[in-house]
Amino acid sequence: MSDTKNLLVELFVEELPPKALKKLGEVFANDLAARLRRLDFLEHDSIVTPFASPRRLAAHISLVRERCPDVRVRKKLIPVDIAFDGQGQPSTALQKRLDKEEATLKDVTRAFEDGKELVFLERIAPGKELSSILEATILATLSNLPIPKVMGYQLADGWSTVNFVRPAHGLVALHGAEVVPIELLGLKAGRSTRGHRFEAAVDPIELRDADSYAGQLEREGSVIASFEQRRAETARQLQAAAAQAGGAPIADDALLEEVTALVERPKVLLGRFEEAFLQVPQECLILTMKANQKYFPLLDGDGKLTNKFLIVSNIRPADASAVVGGNERVVRPRLADAKFFYDQDRKKSLADRIPGLAKVVYHNKLGSQGERAQRVAAIARFIGNELGGEELARLADQAALLAKADLLTDMVGEFPELQGVMGRYYALHDGLPVEIADAIEDHYKPRFAGDSLPRNDVGVAVALADKLETLIGLFGIGQIPTGDKDPFALRRHALGVIRMLVEKDLPLDLASLLSNALGSWRDAARSQKVDALAGVEERLPVFIWERLAGSLREQGYSAQEVDAVVGLRPGRLGEIPKRLAAVRAFAELPEAESLAAANKRVGNLLKKVDGVAGNVAAKIAPTLLKEPAEQALAKALVVVKADADAAFDRGDYTASLQALAALKGPVDAFFDQVMVNVDDVALRANRLGLLAQLHAAMNRVADLSRLAS
Repeated sequence: MSDTKNLLVELFVEELPPKALKKLGEVFANDLAARLRRLDFLEHDSIVTPFASPRRLAAHISLVRERCPDVRVRKKLIPVDIAFDGQGQPSTALQKRLDKEEATLKDVTRAFEDGKELVFLERIAPGKELSSILEATILATLSNLPIPKVMGYQLADGWSTVNFVRPAHGLVALHGAEVVPIELLGLKAGRSTRGHRFEAAVDPIELRDADSYAGQLEREGSVIASFEQRRAETARQLQAAAAQAGGAPIADDALLEEVTALVERPKVLLGRFEEAFLQVPQECLILTMKANQKYFPLLDGDGKLTNKFLIVSNIRPADASAVVGGNERVVRPRLADAKFFYDQDRKKSLADRIPGLAKVVYHNKLGSQGERAQRVAAIARFIGNELGGEELARLADQAALLAKADLLTDMVGEFPELQGVMGRYYALHDGLPVEIADAIEDHYKPRFAGDSLPRNDVGVAVALADKLETLIGLFGIGQIPTGDKDPFALRRHALGVIRMLVEKDLPLDLASLLSNALGSWRDAARSQKVDALAGVEERLPVFIWERLAGSLREQGYSAQEVDAVVGLRPGRLGEIPKRLAAVRAFAELPEAESLAAANKRVGNLLKKVDGVAGNVAAKIAPTLLKEPAEQALAKALVVVKADADAAFDRGDYTASLQALAALKGPVDAFFDQVMVNVDDVALRANRLGLLAQLHAAMNRVADLSRLAS
């Protein structure tokens, strides 16, 4: 076994795509280490450290062997009767095989396999040298990088062309202090690298060994090579500069990672702009500064935007005024554009923009945004009426018609991310009620997992209508998600509907909601010459229930718990959390397992009669209760059912299920002592009727048979 040393591999390249840098660095290091481990060059406790800066990808891997261990090789050659002649001498065929394998007779053994005696080649293959495999291993890693777009570029010879994410200009490969002699991307490995473009104290940097890499780069090259360390230092400086300026930087992990990928050693500076720009909605200014300039706007203690922002600079001049001044000059026209858009947009009301939606295509099979707005409004009127009567229906109708109007504004045209947000500002400027203004912004919610829900009933009605209109229309033209493909985010729309129904505990029955929404959609679409929708009634409810079940499992509920509750298809989804809690509490009772098994047995018996357990008439004639065990069960069922039903009716599902525990003894005795399928037709029907009563009583909260193991 050879000695181990630490390995350092670095590719020095032109500026890498910032949004991909972190992932590129992680995959480069981890994939290279994984390949070396598969080749048995790493010790068990080897540690991988990735490095990634704007102009480099590197990996430091500890405890790398200079030569991998020898391995015993066993290879099947030919049958013994072909390998040796009658005198036991090696045949020509065997000798040819040995010559091909560069082996001798002493490497040969005999063994039986599948009833035949065969000749095998057995020998020790010496381990490979690191220098012999490193080049191919790195090339395999490079081919596996998640490169957004590959570039082809010419090498220095003027003839050869290679492909990589960016042109590479330097290669380092150090095993301990020794250079590993490899060549790739037209580069020969050495120990030289480059530091900061403008602030490196030494250029080039001659690395002493693999372990000195990060320290030398920081001291001599003014580069923090580790992405995570550079990110942490950037965050620290942002907080410190913000505190000194009396504010807080806006929280944005994606922006923090992007600026980390743009600088080699961060220096955070404070800039300012004219307070007059604060008259523009802060969302516009924040987005302008973040998206276009990569600045961190500063907020005051109330979360309001100030006229200060933080710049993450890649240089650290002694006098930073020129850098700050340059950034302030650059941001000013951006903010002025935002102010111009805002001022221009307010010259025309949202209501006046509605006719223009007829010219905006929504989908070539579903018409324009104007036609879509009419369909959303029709559904919103129905939902509003269900939730709050005529006045809520009127407000929901008005908000739905205005909800997409801001798509035609200059501000949303420049920043599509602000749709809804700007609609709210313009609605307030138009003098519309705050409920309508809030609904215009909120009808997109929830936009992602964990997003807030609409803040008022008008917003809820329009948000539900908007998502249902999308689901109905796209399902109706066959645009149903398959596998991992969901181009119209229909899963997100379905989960949005579910979240509102559950978390708002809306008094809406899902089946009725979908049926009425579909009717409203079709009524509105008739005049729009949209083709009739086919199959939506069957496919869409299944899709929503499947999304609900998946969401509940992701929240930590077991498959059995989810199946028990969701299998009953309760009308109000807001009841589902309470039902799940009740099922979980019931499952902890000592009687639960026995009752669940009995419930499953009852269901199977009833299905044999009619095919559907719930179709057997739950009627009994007391005079036909012959056996003491069936009499006892009928008597216990009267008492227990009354308690369970009373708890169910007041919404105490836990108490309703726990009341069933008293049935364990009578149920067990019934199945031990009573024959259900007797020849007497009347007696059999009576006993099945008793079981049907039991089945109905036990399955109001959940299908308890799903809990049976």
